[in-house]
Amino acid sequence: MQRWRGLEDIPQDWGRSVVTIGSYDGVHRGHQLIIGRAVERARELGVPAVVVTFDPHPSEVVRPGSHPPLLAPHHRRAELMADLGVDALLILPFTTEFSKLSPADFVVKVLVDKLHARVVVEGPNFRFGHKAAGNVDFLAELGGTYDYEVDVVDLYVSGEAGGGEPFSSTLTRRLIAEGDVTGAAEILGRPHRVEGVVVRGAQRGRELGFPTANVETLPHTAVPADGVYAGWLHAQGEAMPAAISVGTNPQFDGTERTVEAYAIDRVGLDLYGLHVAVDFLSFVRGQAKFDTIDSLLVAMADDVKRCGELVAAAERR
Repeated sequence: MQRWRGLEDIPQDWGRSVVTIGSYDGVHRGHQLIIGRAVERARELGVPAVVVTFDPHPSEVVRPGSHPPLLAPHHRRAELMADLGVDALLILPFTTEFSKLSPADFVVKVLVDKLHARVVVEGPNFRFGHKAAGNVDFLAELGGTYDYEVDVVDLYVSGEAGGGEPFSSTLTRRLIAEGDVTGAAEILGRPHRVEGVVVRGAQRGRELGFPTANVETLPHTAVPADGVYAGWLHAQGEAMPAAISVGTNPQFDGTERTVEAYAIDRVGLDLYGLHVAVDFLSFVRGQAKFDTIDSLLVAMADDVKRCGELVAAAERR
């Protein structure tokens, strides 16, 4: 998959294409319907499928300080989109100047002049241009002038997550913030993932016999609620069953919120300085402060046992 950052990266000889535009944070199951339709239409027409997205999130530019917690960084979204068959990903730097483009100017500058759109695939509530004034009806109206078709896909899948609410990035963020990583996984179609570099912490886990990878998460990451989770630690091309702790470590009066993963039954791992990923399978228990270190050790041993059982059961399914 080709990756472009900015309109100037698009090849000069780029021909017609099928395009879809959106933040696509998380590339959840609703997003997958839209992107999948774009790929399907592209294959029918014998042209490339292009996803257009933005960096930073538009809300951070329009309303500074309102950047939502991110479900996936851009490189992860690119991987997921490539798996869906996308041929090119265009990341547009979202600046104050860019935010002032009228809907009509956005269509001409991006869809017509650069991507030569043949079909534009969007969800029913798609908005674009200055103050989000453009919608799918206006997009279709301009299509008559600029020779492209608009294909509107209903992205609203629903299930048990969130009590039956339609799947969305907003719902996914809420469930993650509540610690409902199982519900979030139903929407995403996979476990929620947190990434970052392993850094040196207080090393108390090592002293207690449970050495953990202390993951310095990427900016704006959607981190689950404080507690213990079962999941996987991905490092050096390997997915290792893990017991994951999120929180401030109240046992030792900590104040900094961390994500730490203990690779179950692995000895001698040295992951310092490596970029790793942590997948959250299920919530085990909330964060707690114990009366004694011995009580803490008993609880940690129970956590590791339970996490191992949950991961093993998931891997058998």
